[in-house]
Amino acid sequence: KMAAPPAPGAPGAWGGVRRRCQRLLYWVPVLFISSILCWSYYAYVTQLCLLTMTNIGEKVVCLVAYHIFFMLFVWSYWKTIFTLPMNPSKEFHLSYSDKESLEREPRGESQQEVLRRAAKDLPIYTRTMSGAIRYCDRCHLVKPDRCHHCSVCDKCILKMDHHCPWVNNCVGFSNYKFFLLFLAYSLLYCLFIAATDLQYFIKFWTNGLPDTQAKFHIMFLFFAAAMFSVSLSSLFGYHCWLVSKNKSTLEVFRAPIFRHRTDKNGFSLGFSKNLRQVFGDEKKYWLLPVFSSLGDGCSFPTCLVNQDPEQASTPGGLNSTSKNENHLFPAKPLRDSQSHLLTDTPSWSETAAKAEKGKVGMSNPALTMENET
Repeated sequence: KMAAPPAPGAPGAWGGVRRRCQRLLYWVPVLFISSILCWSYYAYVTQLCLLTMTNIGEKVVCLVAYHIFFMLFVWSYWKTIFTLPMNPSKEFHLSYSDKESLEREPRGESQQEVLRRAAKDLPIYTRTMSGAIRYCDRCHLVKPDRCHHCSVCDKCILKMDHHCPWVNNCVGFSNYKFFLLFLAYSLLYCLFIAATDLQYFIKFWTNGLPDTQAKFHIMFLFFAAAMFSVSLSSLFGYHCWLVSKNKSTLEVFRAPIFRHRTDKNGFSLGFSKNLRQVFGDEKKYWLLPVFSSLGDGCSFPTCLVNQDPEQASTPGGLNSTSKNENHLFPAKPLRDSQSHLLTDTPSWSETAAKAEKGKVGMSNPALTMENET
């Protein structure tokens, strides 16, 4: 017998209405950017190029260049908004029996034993602040390295950078390249408008041109382009620095914690490899909003020294012999390689856990489960 839908005044019905209203409100920043973009197109193409410019050659060059920047801007923005964030694959989700065991066991060492068994064949190299295995109690999964739970999307996002309200989406492994290109092309778009509009802005400001309807559009267009250029240049510069260091925004505020120590540069492989990890090996795709990032988003090579028997190999399946030697990035995505799950690499084995327990005693914080967002 099917359950009847909640009555209009029931709490469940109001909760559904509230969630729908929230989802609609989340699109307000996107609609604001879209409306500014539509107005700038009208102001530049119609009011500036077609009605104000008198030189045919200048008019053609400006229109062609403008539409190239406009197309790249809209394309990258669209891809950033509508590319679904990637979530951890099924290997990281707890089985039904593991979920039951986790719910039955009291918090502490027994729960960590369950999580260690679930994660023993997974490429998990980072831990929580207390040294516990990173586990999401909302998604019921062992978190891959660099994965975090987004409170807005209510999902675990692979290589999550941040949740951006201007695109109403999480920026992570699947769309980080698109987000970078969106910042780059929006900055170029604003700089191009400001540069080509400057002389006409000065002419209108000094009354060098007749006072027409175009005056408002051209003057305000320059102010808007200049203002957005300043804010976008700082944001784009910051993310370029993140790419060069192979960091995410979350990792800047909370450095990744590996099994042996915290290392803020643990995922940095050097500038060239860091760049290729985001943009890929084929340079012809670098400037286009098409997915070309390396890897599968679940495992990442590191530059750390293997300091204990547990860490016999890195997520990339490559060994390192010195701290200054970086791992070579896999020639193909880790999802397609044989080293995806690293089944030949022990991880958090029971013997190692017992040895650590003997060193620090029963109060070892690594044996307590910590849920982390």
